[in-house]
This record gives sequence, C-alpha cells and structure tokens, in this order.
Amino acid sequence: MEVQIVLGILSVAGVVSVFMYALKGLLDQIPDLIRSWRRVLDEARRTRSMSAPESDERHTSSGSPDGP
Repeated sequence: MEVQIVLGILSVAGVVSVFMYALKGLLDQIPDLIRSWRRVLDEARRTRSMSAPESDERHTSSGSPDGP
C-alpha cells in the first residue's frame, strides 16, 4: 500500500514537472511572437501608407463628372 502512495506521488510530481517545462517553453516564445506580430503590423502600415496616395488620386480624378 505504501508503495502505491509513493508511486502516485512520484507520478503526480512527474506530470507537474512536464507541464511546467512545457509552459516555460511556451512562455519563452511569447516575446518572439510579439516582435513578429509588430513587424507584420509595421509592414502592413507601410504598405497601406505607400498605396494610399495612389488610391486618393484615383478617387479625385474619377470622382468628377466632367473629368476625362
């Protein structure tokens, strides 16, 4: 009976240890994930700001009824 209790305690400790190791690995990846997301947002903003003047010119030239 005592052996089963000891084995139970060791197995629970092992599961907790594996869970904490996996959680630490996941948390270590969060800063890199945030940096990557910021780069994606910066690139999207840069692309949008580069294409914005062209789209404004199209709206103003095609928006006038007397235009060519």
